[in-house]
Amino acid sequence: MTKEENEARLAKLQNIVKNLPEKPGSYQYYDKEQTIIYVGKAKNLKARVSSYFHKEVDRFKTKVLVSKIWDITYTVVNTEEDALLLENALIKKYNPRYNVLLKDGKTYPSICMTKEYLPRIFKTRTINKKWGQYFGPYSHIGSMYAMLDIINKLYKPRTCRFPITKEGIAQGKYKPCLEYYIHNCGAPCIGKQSYEDYQENMEQAREILKGHTRELQRMLFYKMQQAAEDLKFEQAQSLKMRYEALENYAAKSEVVSHTINDVDVFTITSDEKNAFINYIHVEQGQVNQSFTFEYKKKLNESDEELLQLGIVEMRERFKSTAKEIILAEELDIQLDGITLTIPQRGDKRKLLDLSIQNGKQYKFDRLKQAEKLNPEQRATRLMKELQTALKLPKMPYHIECFDNSNISGTDAVAGCVVFKAMKPSKKDYRKYNIKTVTGPDDYASMKEVVHRRYTRMMEENTPLPDLIITDGGIGQMHVVREVVVDELKLDIPIAGLAKDDRHRTNELLAGWPAQTVGIDVKSELFRVLTQIQDEVHRYAISFHRDKRSKHALHSELENIRGIGPKTREQLLNSLKSVRKIKEAGLEELISIAGKAKAQIVYDHFHASEENTP
Repeated sequence: MTKEENEARLAKLQNIVKNLPEKPGSYQYYDKEQTIIYVGKAKNLKARVSSYFHKEVDRFKTKVLVSKIWDITYTVVNTEEDALLLENALIKKYNPRYNVLLKDGKTYPSICMTKEYLPRIFKTRTINKKWGQYFGPYSHIGSMYAMLDIINKLYKPRTCRFPITKEGIAQGKYKPCLEYYIHNCGAPCIGKQSYEDYQENMEQAREILKGHTRELQRMLFYKMQQAAEDLKFEQAQSLKMRYEALENYAAKSEVVSHTINDVDVFTITSDEKNAFINYIHVEQGQVNQSFTFEYKKKLNESDEELLQLGIVEMRERFKSTAKEIILAEELDIQLDGITLTIPQRGDKRKLLDLSIQNGKQYKFDRLKQAEKLNPEQRATRLMKELQTALKLPKMPYHIECFDNSNISGTDAVAGCVVFKAMKPSKKDYRKYNIKTVTGPDDYASMKEVVHRRYTRMMEENTPLPDLIITDGGIGQMHVVREVVVDELKLDIPIAGLAKDDRHRTNELLAGWPAQTVGIDVKSELFRVLTQIQDEVHRYAISFHRDKRSKHALHSELENIRGIGPKTREQLLNSLKSVRKIKEAGLEELISIAGKAKAQIVYDHFHASEENTP
């Protein structure tokens, strides 16, 4: 597009904007091919649309959208609610490129009660209102099966698919099936259960599906008492069993006071790219809908904009007619005949907290699922979290950690482990024998190892780490800082992992003077840092153990006169241990060390046997 064409395009659009009415409505943006690329809604069409064309617009995504607009149309409506409804309808119809994307291609099951002479109740994913009344959809399959289970247990609806008619029953066309004989059906098809009794059962089942369990319980309790007064004890017992089963079901389903009736709850949890809107519907204290929608952001939409869209989408999808909506914060919108409530305490606040918890859990689950498919995403997230916590200039891709190991200063060693992208890079691990320190001096040993490590890396021009972690508290950090910052003049951030009295890692230290960094010890990031600490400790201990073992082996062989280091190495490399060298026969030793040396070794270990009478 030439400069002249762009100027002509903008002039045309600005002329349209100037003539927009200052009324509520929906506006639509079109590209060069006359395809709708964005749909919006506004209290004031002129003010809202003109905001896109201000020179001071600093959002990159908005500028990209404006560069694609070639035409604008609009629809005026009476209220902001109508504008919101129209926006939602147009987005679903045209699926514009720059509108928020609802990431939900699933068809969730519903429960159908058919309109047949003898209704059936079953789950289905196909909605055809000609065939019956539908309840749902159910995003949580377990709750749907629990509903079906209580209905089947209490009311035993028929499961056969025969087109049973009144005339067919009168003519005796049907025969009882297995369900009748195993007491899962009352056999209304042959008159064993009356039509009136069956219909009464279906009406009660319908009340359960609507969530009106408390009303049904009161009715059953009244009938039970009536039957007992009329001395109909079998009928009273049957009603009592239904009442208790329903009471048990209601107790499991009810999460708030049953005085709360017909209420919708909406909360939103979002990040830079996505928003998660949780919807809960409560009917007489029972949560009968709980669903989380995921929206993919396109133009840095605010939480308020997305929540308004989500409220319309979910109430339409779940056919909600609730007159009260519970929210966490005030929403700048008026919905006809609906009260918006922001509870601070009580049962309604518990509902709100439950919705927030569901939204956060869904976001967490989605994040975990994405990270399983793309492990690099998890590493990047953890590195960003650590960068933020320690206020590092860049993400700590390359992390190194040191630890010492010795027993009373003997066989002193140290280990350095390297983590890259939050994973061990074992090819970069290094072992160090302490050379300049006498006795058990951990600080001096650490100072020697760190100096050797980074002096060599500087000489070889090897990339230096983004972060150094010490397995210790402020003392170890101070020693490392003396070498890295004061002596070598390197700008490498230093952190320390300190342990409590029970030798458990309990805090992360950083900065100078060192301060405790506020990281939850139960968080994934802290677990990874503890893993780094455990790994360097394991590595240093293993090296120390190996060195002690080899030292013990060598000391016993060193007692044999006439056997030098080369022969000792040959014997240990072949037979692996002193015990096996002792047990080896002369011929085997000759094959390893030669005749003369083998005879010396053999005589050394078998001299006591030869002297035994």
